Amino acid sequence: MAPPNLLWFRQDLRLTDNPALRAAAAAGPVIPVYILDDVSPGSWTMGGASRWWLHHSLAALDKALREKGSRLVLRRGNAADEIEKLVRETGAASVFWNRCYEPYAVKRDRDLKASLKAQGVAAASFNAALLFEPHEIVNRSGDPFKVFSSFWRACRAHGDPPAPIAAPMTIPVPADWPHSNALPDLQLLPTRPDWAGGLRKNWTPGESGALTRLRDFVHETIEDYAGARDVPGLQATSRLSPHLHFGEIGPRQIFHAVRFALQEMRSAALAKSGEKFLAELGWREFCHSLLFHNAMLPDGNLRPEFDRFPWQKSGANLRAWQRGLTGYPIVDAGMRQLWQTGWMHNRVRMVTASFLVKHLLLDWRQGEEWFWDTLVDADLANNAAGWQWVAGSGADASPFFRIFNPVLQGEKFDSSGVYVRIWVPELARLPDRLVHRPWEASPAALADAGVVLGTNYPYPVIEHDHARQRALRAFQSLKEKSA
Repeated sequence: MAPPNLLWFRQDLRLTDNPALRAAAAAGPVIPVYILDDVSPGSWTMGGASRWWLHHSLAALDKALREKGSRLVLRRGNAADEIEKLVRETGAASVFWNRCYEPYAVKRDRDLKASLKAQGVAAASFNAALLFEPHEIVNRSGDPFKVFSSFWRACRAHGDPPAPIAAPMTIPVPADWPHSNALPDLQLLPTRPDWAGGLRKNWTPGESGALTRLRDFVHETIEDYAGARDVPGLQATSRLSPHLHFGEIGPRQIFHAVRFALQEMRSAALAKSGEKFLAELGWREFCHSLLFHNAMLPDGNLRPEFDRFPWQKSGANLRAWQRGLTGYPIVDAGMRQLWQTGWMHNRVRMVTASFLVKHLLLDWRQGEEWFWDTLVDADLANNAAGWQWVAGSGADASPFFRIFNPVLQGEKFDSSGVYVRIWVPELARLPDRLVHRPWEASPAALADAGVVLGTNYPYPVIEHDHARQRALRAFQSLKEKSA
């Protein structure tokens, strides 16, 4: 029998539009493997919410493989070392994988490919994670883009990405299977306490769940996307981000599903919404390009002058923000939605991040770390680039002096308080005009609503006008130091 080939799954936990799988299946018997690597230097160890998702995604992938007569081999340790061990154990002739674009992964994969080839083992990698590879989209000088609008125009000028490929009809199996860890042995699920009830209620990890969510979005939601996407009380966004991060669905699948809908329905509203949604895919591409070209993005300011920013240190304020107890209802609603479901509406992500950085003057990296641990869609590129955008320290960043007023943001995007009443139920009985500013309610209105400020809902941790002026002074001092 022909020697087997290793198929190394990473952030591509699907069978459809998986070029590495297609190539491995064409080459001969396939041993699919996933390696939980939480020891390699330079990598960010997955947070708790991501580990929960990964457990269920791996279970779904193994089920899909078994339906085709195959199975998923699980290992734990340094990924490159484990691949080399598996090559020796199985006598594999080739190793196939889809590329990751985090700088540490690029270096690891390059070194591994060279090592395998020196041993006479073929190694081939493919793009399954992005519409375009980061080195393909550069400006006329050959440099990476720093402004999103220019980047996305260059992407569109590049032409449509290739159409997704179907899953292989069959997956050849080896004569012998190597040892596999049991999924529970990876210890990905929380136990004491089990805090994942809200995640189980809200999500269905796996390729099937991803395809269902895409179908529902394209057929039921996308036409209103442009006008409703900023309203957190509506189910108006795709919620595909965790499925994309783990590769349960690929961006080419999403791109072409949206383009097909645009061609089929041909309405002005859909055209506007479809293009807006595709631009959000473009923002994801932009973030990955930034990380690919700037290895320090998750840890260091892209604009070095922010290294001198006078960040404050307050464990009490950080805890109030994390727990959704800042006294600003839209901020607290977002942080509680995050804790309970592992996800937060994008508009509210901007508001909560701005509050941490500009109202509380806490270092953006503290927010990045919290999101990394609590988001089911915690993506290193998106998370780092998003926080630097809010902080004003990144590429194409929101200016630091742009300071969201959390009350006005709540009143604009959650005017009737639907979102706040879901996630901050202690304010549910306040009238619409007060639900985003409970401290302005009369004693009688508070009593009627069952709200006791300072007891069952906090006073604001900081007054908005004072916070705004303090932030502007801090930014002015930064400019003076840079002069």
